[in-house]
Amino acid sequence: MTELELTVSRRIAAPRKEVFNAWLAPATLAKFMRPPEMVLPARVENDPVKGGRFSIVMRSAEKEIPHSGTYLAIDPHAHLSFTWESPFSLDDSVVTIDFVEVDAATTDVTLRHVKFRSEEARSGHERGWSAILANLGSTLG
Repeated sequence: MTELELTVSRRIAAPRKEVFNAWLAPATLAKFMRPPEMVLPARVENDPVKGGRFSIVMRSAEKEIPHSGTYLAIDPHAHLSFTWESPFSLDDSVVTIDFVEVDAATTDVTLRHVKFRSEEARSGHERGWSAILANLGSTLG
């Protein structure tokens, strides 16, 4: 087992409340929760409460990649934390996301993901999360 981790950040041109809520709304998550090679909207189900579960199936014409997890912390408009169950991460992998208001119409998002099976899996997730944050900016922008 390894303690590999990653951190990605992005400034989003949208109010902090809107950016935060996008992570909990299935219809919005379906639009941005996908890396570049997964061109179809994701299938999303969630119960956005502490201890609630979520399911995100990233899709392309050729394949589907299931992801799921449990919400560990939900601090409205400021912080999210959840387990990340993926074919490419370890069972106790955790994602934390912090939302900082730059001004009324701009939010800094910092995502930290810990515990991967390999350096290759970490690198793939870094590319994926970077693309997901870019998609989020495009979805809300």
